[in-house]
Amino acid sequence: MSREQGFDYIIVGAGSAGCVLAARLSEDPATRVLLLEAGPPDRSFWIHLPIGYGKTMWDKRVNWCFETDPDPNMNGRRIYWPRGKTLGGSSSINGLIYIRGQREDYDHWAALGNAGWGWDEVLPYFVKSEHNQRGASAAHGGSGPLKVSDIGAAHELIEGFIAGAGQQGVRRTDDFNGGDQEGAGYYQLTAWKGWRCSTATAYLKPARGRSNLRIETEAQAAGLLIENGRAVGVRWRQGGAMKAARCRAEVLLAAGAIQSPQLLQLSGIGPAALLRGHGIAVVRDLPGVGENLQDHLQMRLIYECSKPISTNDALKSWFGQARLGMQWLFTRSGPLAVGINQGGCFMCALPQEAKTPDIQFHVSTLSADMAGGKVHPFSGFTMSVCQLRPESRGHVRIRSADPFQPPQMQPNYLSTDLDRRTAVAGVKAARAIAQSPAMRALVKRELKPGPEAGDDAALLEFCRNHGATIFHPSGTCKMGHDAMAVVDARLRVHGVPGLRVIDGSVMPTLVSGNTNGPIVMMAEKAVDMIREDAR
Repeated sequence: MSREQGFDYIIVGAGSAGCVLAARLSEDPATRVLLLEAGPPDRSFWIHLPIGYGKTMWDKRVNWCFETDPDPNMNGRRIYWPRGKTLGGSSSINGLIYIRGQREDYDHWAALGNAGWGWDEVLPYFVKSEHNQRGASAAHGGSGPLKVSDIGAAHELIEGFIAGAGQQGVRRTDDFNGGDQEGAGYYQLTAWKGWRCSTATAYLKPARGRSNLRIETEAQAAGLLIENGRAVGVRWRQGGAMKAARCRAEVLLAAGAIQSPQLLQLSGIGPAALLRGHGIAVVRDLPGVGENLQDHLQMRLIYECSKPISTNDALKSWFGQARLGMQWLFTRSGPLAVGINQGGCFMCALPQEAKTPDIQFHVSTLSADMAGGKVHPFSGFTMSVCQLRPESRGHVRIRSADPFQPPQMQPNYLSTDLDRRTAVAGVKAARAIAQSPAMRALVKRELKPGPEAGDDAALLEFCRNHGATIFHPSGTCKMGHDAMAVVDARLRVHGVPGLRVIDGSVMPTLVSGNTNGPIVMMAEKAVDMIREDAR
């Protein structure tokens, strides 16, 4: 196995965090950075076209296409978990929605003992990362790398949803990220002039010509090099051969909530009994590695529309598809430039228990049996609702010492009473909006859950049988100082010098919304901490 020397930092994973780390750290020409990505370069046209999400959702060339273990709380179903496997990671295949979460999410992190992670401390990094179409303000950045833009045109279905939410007491908002998240409106997207803006596009592309940054694709990490208890490098497989490299400063794991804990466990860092059970020598007994798994479970309500105004209608004929293509080609607008979900809502499903919004809606002007699936032949739209702060906790654990075998993924969805009640209340809130005067003229019939799901027990069964991930697994290397914490507030792995984890796995609790924007923020903040600690 060949071993290379001379790097200061080795970054594992070129996803939402890894691209930020590589670009920022290599700004210093005296700092040599190696970035390893298991997938190929992001050359696919479908990555860069926003609606290409429907293609990359199932493409094993750029998507890990994971499946969970059978979940007993979901009637034994395996849940499909797509994760990005290309430059940009999941930011190259996600739904493009830019959400930060709630002030209270980050203040809670700080209250758990994670100094520096309160809202007032993280907001500057959100602003630093962002290039918002609306320009700079106290809440938004106007010159950062990550392009964020409005959905240009109004849509009758989204307008109906917003009005229907208003009739349920939820006001209209034009900015879910302006401080007060509650409201119904159009999402802003990580897109620009009709193209996706992944972290590979925003951060990595401008940095690729730097002589001190080396990017290796199709290089799947197999484990860490540990000497005298310190992380000093990484092993990986590339082109059928095993390779390795050493670094002088730190190894930065940015492989995501599934593969960062997997790599730690494979390298002898994790629950001692699990490691010994697979014949792995224990470097550091950290029982929290792979535990604390959290995710947003979505319930997708599907409706037939009484007017031929859905994206289904445009896609069901060659003429309609050609018209959409021409619209995008000449104006960089229309459904192809938007992706899947255009509008949404943050509200309280259990107002007696939640002080801030506890559910989120994603509203799509198309319908399919599952996210990214083939659209239905009828006029249709989808209202997806998810609980923002689930109590349920799962885990990620290696199945063997084979680094190329996917780990065990057990989400344990709906395993607490609060989660079950919130899921049912969320579906009922969606139905109330669909049945509002503003939506009545647009709804022909409810296909899912369907009129037969008439009581809470039937709705809960619908959630168990049809609930799916909304692609936000987090928390498996949580930040903190308790017995189950994996990293400290500076994202350094407890008891293992030279090693940090910087991705969604370090979230102690899941943020209230889509995770891509927060992970970009966390990587921006991590770079400053890395530089401060190096000095």
